[in-house]
Amino acid sequence: MSEKPDVTTKLLAIRERIDAIDDQILELLSKRAQCAEEVGETKRAAGDKDLWFYRPEREAQILQRMSANNPGPLENERITAIYREIISSCLALEQIIKVAFLGPEGTFTQEAANKHFGQSIETVPVASIGHVFREVENGLVDYGVVPIENSTEGVISYTLDMFMNSSLKISGEIKLRIHQNLLTNKDDWKQVERVYSHQQSLAQCREWLDANLPDAERIPVASNTEAAVMATNDDSAAAIAGIKAAEIYGLKIAQKNIEDNADNTTRFLVIGKQDVPPCGVDKTTLMISAKNRAGALYHLLTPLAKNGLDMTRIESRPSRNANWEYYFFLDINGHAEDENVAKALKELEQEAELMRVLGSYPKAIL
Repeated sequence: MSEKPDVTTKLLAIRERIDAIDDQILELLSKRAQCAEEVGETKRAAGDKDLWFYRPEREAQILQRMSANNPGPLENERITAIYREIISSCLALEQIIKVAFLGPEGTFTQEAANKHFGQSIETVPVASIGHVFREVENGLVDYGVVPIENSTEGVISYTLDMFMNSSLKISGEIKLRIHQNLLTNKDDWKQVERVYSHQQSLAQCREWLDANLPDAERIPVASNTEAAVMATNDDSAAAIAGIKAAEIYGLKIAQKNIEDNADNTTRFLVIGKQDVPPCGVDKTTLMISAKNRAGALYHLLTPLAKNGLDMTRIESRPSRNANWEYYFFLDINGHAEDENVAKALKELEQEAELMRVLGSYPKAIL
């Protein structure tokens, strides 16, 4: 009876198979990239003035199909991440997408932009959420990414307010798991006297700070990366920020994952100028103002219930035009082109003082 091959022989055989598979993957990636170049050439030859190289619905359909057909053992989230980078690299052969985000470099908003668009884009840091809107409106970038709500601390009101006077549309959403970290160059982090961070991050880590740094002053700043910069220049301070900020600004990670809620997630919106066709798993965001009458909100919601629509979120904001008047922001499942959604929107126009579809777009894919 022959001896069983030893471990080294087995590993060599597996590695040879891996090398052969890698060669096949590379060949197929090159073929896919060539197809992307052909798509770009075909679009340019058509001479369409409203030409969009980035198609959110097409990307969503690819990611949904890859997840549905995934045989394992890689989890769907890993498959999605890999395919996002493939799509991003191929899209860059057609056009480099420019995306504005709330800077400086290293914010969670930049991380969200790269999660959604991949690494093969040009990210443009700006000073505020308002600046993100203006960069897109003025055509200086193709898209913007702005935070809209956090699972722990709720809605970002300023983002909602920007939609009141902007013609921009929502073309996508991103859900990013937020892990907060204590960054400092102080040898003993327990001796930190000041903690800098965005007010949302300070709130997300309130219990941890109470238990571990109860006497440290908590100082809110415009962004977590600004906090990292300040901690770099203050030997008695720390920042709460992401790991990327530690890498960029040369800080040590004293404590990881200090957020109070392990499922802490922030939702971001992609804003642009394009209307996005349906992908099959869509969401629509509406901005509505009610007529001044009894039961106004009831009359606004009735067309949704009547047409079997699922409302997933509602927020109100003061109109700023008159005291005690409000705009309502609603998220509903479905696309504005879906028959039941289109019917409900037509009925809503009759009931509302003002109704605007801020966008129909693919639901976030984790």
